[in-house]
Amino acid sequence: MTTLSGESLLQQLNWRYATKKFDPSKKISAAAWAVIEEALILSPSSYGLQPWKFIVVTDPALKAKLRPATWNQAQVEDCSHYVIFTAKDDVTEAYVDAFVARTAEVRGVTVESLAGYRGYMVGDLVKGPRHAVIAEWAARQAYIALGNLMTVAAVLGVDACPFEGLEPDMYDAILGLAGTGFHTVCACPMGYRAAEDKYASAPKVRFEASDVVEHR
Repeated sequence: MTTLSGESLLQQLNWRYATKKFDPSKKISAAAWAVIEEALILSPSSYGLQPWKFIVVTDPALKAKLRPATWNQAQVEDCSHYVIFTAKDDVTEAYVDAFVARTAEVRGVTVESLAGYRGYMVGDLVKGPRHAVIAEWAARQAYIALGNLMTVAAVLGVDACPFEGLEPDMYDAILGLAGTGFHTVCACPMGYRAAEDKYASAPKVRFEASDVVEHR
């Protein structure tokens, strides 16, 4: 397995920033996007359950509709690809069964052999106390995917900007999510920074390592 050097990784993570102004003339190539999308699909989640759906918007008309529901932030329209993260409203036994069936298919095992794993998931997420906050649990999984997406983008030299500055209910209405079992959580415009974005060259501000990392 070929790995990225530590120096190269840190260089790219220092290069990335929450892009404030995208160059609308620069688009992510189909080849690059295929890699990004596959990496997004490979994002980790608790139990591997993937309680999400990613909506990728490239249609200018839809971007224009979403912009007012995003505090009028220009990145929505100027970016190449606009990724909206939605999470499941609920996790049911039927959903767990679908995941178990998929696991059996991919790994070439029987559904019966996964009965213990199924029981553990159902006991925790469907019948356990966590079910009372299951939508919040699903949203947290979506944020894991968002973090993975931004890291992958940085490694590939693609700019991104995590968005919580949006109106989820308005997004749900615009995207027609009512009745689908999913709700909007956050979003991430992606593309390439504009040359005049002054924030691209601003020093990255982080607390000292000793303030945020504790070794025991």
